[in-house]
This record gives sequence, structure tokens and C-alpha cells, in this order.
Amino acid sequence: MKKRNFLLNTLTLFLCLMAGSCSQTKKQTGEQQVDFGKLDIYKAFPSQHFTPRDVLVWTPEEYNKQQKYAVVYMHDGQMLFDKRTSWNKQSWNVDSVACALQKQGKVKPFIVVGINNGPSRPYDYVSKKILDYIPEGDTLLAKHNKELYVADNYLKYLVEEVKPFIDSHYSTLSDKENTIVMGSSLGGVISLYAICEYPDVFGGAGCISTHSSMILENAPQEAPIWAKSLRDYLSDHMPPVNGNKIYMDRGDQTIDAAYIPFQPLIDQQFTEMGWDATHFRTLVFPGAAHDEISWEARLHIPLTFLLGEE
Repeated sequence: MKKRNFLLNTLTLFLCLMAGSCSQTKKQTGEQQVDFGKLDIYKAFPSQHFTPRDVLVWTPEEYNKQQKYAVVYMHDGQMLFDKRTSWNKQSWNVDSVACALQKQGKVKPFIVVGINNGPSRPYDYVSKKILDYIPEGDTLLAKHNKELYVADNYLKYLVEEVKPFIDSHYSTLSDKENTIVMGSSLGGVISLYAICEYPDVFGGAGCISTHSSMILENAPQEAPIWAKSLRDYLSDHMPPVNGNKIYMDRGDQTIDAAYIPFQPLIDQQFTEMGWDATHFRTLVFPGAAHDEISWEARLHIPLTFLLGEE
């Protein structure tokens, strides 16, 4: 796996360097640095709905206001660009992957908006609407205060405050076909939830290593209950069939191994409802773990599926 990731990173850097305008500049832009393009950081972006978070906006080197760009909104902004500043010294290296894809013409031009997470990440990325599907009287419900789960406030922050700012300050295509939401683990859950709640805002969702077991603590015996509550929510709230694009995947190592019984049940839901391969894709990556190295190695796949030039 390490050799494969090294070869992928080397190829990505080579393609960007050969492309000319994506030169490796290592620009200092606040807390994180990028190797390709430019990163603007808006500290503690204000909100009336949610605890302010840093918002990061990546634009490609050739970005200009005469062109319009699709937008990819990504959760866990601290982990997207610079492994030197992340907690585990890993990152998605989004700037290098995005640079290579755009220079190769495999995707439409796009920018990336990252929203940092906070100390209450599990509560921020799970909605109490999902907990509503846990049967009344279940002992699991007694352990959790539903009012702590504020994913709906987080999405209001993203949709009603961050997105209007991005569309007014950057040269974007603001329609749903050009607005993507993406994340990993619980970030995959909130991305799936976002496209269910806002199908007219987000045309596509990238759900990487989606936390389909839904357990929020070390209690694997609770996974079937949590996971079923997510599936029951989906049964009632999925977007119109084939009206959006949804990408899901998982590995089979570390935390991803816990998703083996549950992700196929979600896949089956989409199939039975009539979603076709053009609009729903689900993949398994044998040997892949639950970490940024694995997500970087396959990031080009969901980006191409969601933003590919046909």
C-alpha cells in the first residue's frame, strides 16, 4: 500500500509540474500551506446558526474571474491540504489531486471549500432526525440527548451562510449541478444527509468510507440499531431517484472493516429504489484503511464521477 501511494503521489506531482501553470509554489497561507494553487482562509467564519469555524477556499493556479467554477464543499477542513498541520500528520492532498484532474481535462474546473470541524464533531455531523428512527424505549436512546445532535444547524451554516459568501466572492456556478458536498467517515454520513435534506442545493455527494455502522463510541453491539436508524431515515428522505449523483465507498481494514455488514444494505436500498449506475456508485477497496492516505489514493474516483466532463 505504501509503495502504491508513493507512486500515485509521484505521478500526481509529475502531471501538475508538466502542466506548467500548476507549479509547486508552497505558498504560505495561514495555518495550512498548499503545493498547488492558492488557499484563502477565513478565520472563525461567523454564523447565526452554528459555532463559527474556519473556512478554507482553494482555487487552482489558473483561477480567473472570466471563468465560472463548480464548487466542492468538504468537511474536516483541517485534514484536506497540509499533513504538517493535521493531528495525525496525514492529509488528503486535495490541491495536488484537484490540480492533476483539472489539467488532464477529466473534470470541469472547480474550487474546493473546506469547513473545519470542532471538538463536538460527532454531534455536528449527525442529525437528531436520524435518532428519531431509533425505537422509543430502546436503551440506546436513553444514553443520548438528541438535542446535542446539531447537524441541521451545521448544514444551515453551510447552505445559508457559507455558500452565499462563496458565490458572491468567487466566480462560481451556483446551481445544484455544480455544487458538490463531500467527506469521509461521519463526514460521509453528513454528506449523504445533506443531499437528502437539500437535493436542490447539492447535485452530488461524495461519501468516502461512510460511517454506515453509525456507532459513536466503542460499543459495537449498538451498531445494528444505529445503522438501521440511518437506513430508515434514507427510506423516507432519499432525493428523487436519479435526480442527483451519489458516490459511496469503503475499505476493509481498520475502522472500515466495521462497515462490511452495513454498507451493502444501503447499496441495496438504492438499487431497489431504481438508482442507476450513472447516478449512484458504490465501491469497495480491498486493503484500504480508514485514513487520509487511503482517501487521497482514491479521491480522483469520486471527483471524476461527480464532476467528470462527458
